[in-house]
Amino acid sequence: MSPTKQKTIDQPVELTGLGLFSGQQCRLKFLPAEADSGVTFIRTDLPAPARIAADIAHVAKRARRTSLLNGSVSIETVEHVLSAVSGMGIDNVDIEVSASETPSFDGSAGPFAEALKQAGVKELDADQQVMVIDEPMTVSHNDATLALLPGPVDCLDIVYDLDYSQTPSIGRQVVAFRLDSDDFATQIAPARTFCLASEAAEMQARGICEHLTPTDVLVIGPDGPVENSFRFPDECARHKICDLVGDLALLGRRLRGRIVAHRTGHESNHAMVRKLLKALAEKHLIATTTGEPVMDIRQVMRLLPHRYPFLMVDRLIELDGDRKAVGIKNVSINEPYFQGHYPGQPIMPGVMILEALAQLSGILLSRRLEHTGKIAVLLSMDRVKMRRPVRPGDQLILEAVRIHVRSRTGHCRCRALIGPDVAAEAEIKFMLVDSEPI
Repeated sequence: MSPTKQKTIDQPVELTGLGLFSGQQCRLKFLPAEADSGVTFIRTDLPAPARIAADIAHVAKRARRTSLLNGSVSIETVEHVLSAVSGMGIDNVDIEVSASETPSFDGSAGPFAEALKQAGVKELDADQQVMVIDEPMTVSHNDATLALLPGPVDCLDIVYDLDYSQTPSIGRQVVAFRLDSDDFATQIAPARTFCLASEAAEMQARGICEHLTPTDVLVIGPDGPVENSFRFPDECARHKICDLVGDLALLGRRLRGRIVAHRTGHESNHAMVRKLLKALAEKHLIATTTGEPVMDIRQVMRLLPHRYPFLMVDRLIELDGDRKAVGIKNVSINEPYFQGHYPGQPIMPGVMILEALAQLSGILLSRRLEHTGKIAVLLSMDRVKMRRPVRPGDQLILEAVRIHVRSRTGHCRCRALIGPDVAAEAEIKFMLVDSEPI
């Protein structure tokens, strides 16, 4: 089966509405994005626009919703937006928001799916990133179970078992849906978020969702919806699939196989994404470190001007055109900086990890700049995060993914990993200048 190409939207499209929890008015705008850039939220209401990638590493601990946090900047209640993006087959999109919470509308992904349909789909010149489930994987918490199983390789087969037996007006509902095969816009997107009448009263007593009435969201009492009606007999289970699709989008790639969910919520969905990413990193590590290098140290030295003690890339183990590079830095106790950082407790300085990522990015950009007479000079580093210490004996797996290369600038998204664990991450920008002979 030939690979499917990545997709973005063809034209910008905009919506305006109120946040579910905050009641704040928010203007949300979908914008086309380049291949391999993924889904990124951009807060435009701040003095300087702040970008937050839709990545599990940025998920904040919140009740009843999925929210993203980068430093002090957050985007609240993103699951319905992400569900629409994933459900409509979009891989790369920028999402501008003018407030800290996305608009809620009727509590479904429907308005977002309709907006994306209106924007149209544009195919990009890059293969879709896919993870195929080849062995069972389970997450359990209290009475919730989420199981991933081998299954179809062209879609994600979802079965959701919702058990509200203690609430007869909801009861037990089982829904099956195939993501990337069935029609998300009509079968899943219109299903609304729901809560029991007792839960709605408790939240409003605490000052949450005070702007909402039962006609705005799906509030369910002993006899059924309050001042409202179901759109589907099994609308509640369909909405759980909607949330699941949105949370799985935090994986950053299309998932293929079968998933069976019983009484799950955002917490178990997030746990499964983390488990998937760990399995993916372990497989990638085995596949890339056991084969022959794409570039050995002699080839690396032909591309980089750096020399001891400042050459920070030992070899390249993967090179995908000018889109992605993966390299290795073996961290030895003989590194000169360990003499003073710190005696008796050697830790690799964060700036040296960033330098290694910048050098790998330079190699990646050189693929595009070859024969242009230009070189890449470091311009800035954004969204830098140090997530765990690097010590002698560790092997750093360096990753650089091109976001874009323009006439004057280059931009890469980078990570340094130790096994499946992220040690550091950053977005690195370069200025492209004319090479001057020595």
